[in-house]
This record gives sequence, C-alpha cells and structure tokens, in this order.
Amino acid sequence: MKVHKQLSVFLENEPGTLARVCTELAQKQIDVLAHSVADSIDYAVFRFIASDPIRAVHLLESAGSFVLETDVLGMDIDNKPGTLASIAQQLAKANINIEYAYGSAAPDGSGSAFLVLKTDDLSKTMKTLKVPGTRSQTPRPRRPGSRRGRGV
Repeated sequence: MKVHKQLSVFLENEPGTLARVCTELAQKQIDVLAHSVADSIDYAVFRFIASDPIRAVHLLESAGSFVLETDVLGMDIDNKPGTLASIAQQLAKANINIEYAYGSAAPDGSGSAFLVLKTDDLSKTMKTLKVPGTRSQTPRPRRPGSRRGRGV
C-alpha cells in the first residue's frame, strides 16, 4: 500500500480533449499509471496517477488546465472474488468512508489487480487494512542490525 499523488484535470466534455491531455503527457514521457474518467453534461474529470506528478502538474497548468492534487492509496491486490468486499467491510467496520475507488485487472481473472482508494482518513485506512493478497508497495522500516536495509 502506498500513498500516491493523484491529479484531477477538468476537461470539456467533447471529443478530443482527453486525447489532447494524454498526448501532451506522452510527448514528455510521463506515463499514466492508473486513471478514471467521470463525466457530466458539460465537463469530465480525468483523475490519474502519473509517473512524474510534479512534471505533469507543471505541463498541464502551463497549457491552461486546472489541476487538483489529492493523496490517494494505491495497492496491488489479488484478482479474485471477495478481495474488494473484504477491503470495503474492514473500512466500514472502522467507520472509514470510501469517497471513491477505481482499479483494473486482467479480464481473464489472472494475476493481480491495482486498486486506488480515496477515503476520508488515509492514515487510519493504512493502519486498518489487513487484506490477504495485498502486497506492500513501500519499503518497510529498517530494523536494527538489518544488512539489507529492508524488513522481510
């Protein structure tokens, strides 16, 4: 589990606006690691995690886009029935609200899935979640006497 900087860009809801933003990012070698697009009548919100969020913000703002930065949790989870239910149940029991979530996995059910969560308390969420199949994406604290510099 790792805290990521999510960027949200407000786009006019018309053909080509998402293509323009993604092309600008690609031309600067900024990868979109995860994304969600939510639309309304007049605009769409493109939420994404970028490989280089600082450069992405600078690029998009210099092109005239309004960009919001939000901390979210990203985690690799098992791609099997019940994993998302377990996460949602644990957070509900801890009275943590899931404001939104998005993710993806291989459609054939193989491998792992990547889940992005925005909750009302990210710190409490990280302490609460105990999900089999969730793999840590952050280095563990160094233990005294550890030669490798990482926990096991």
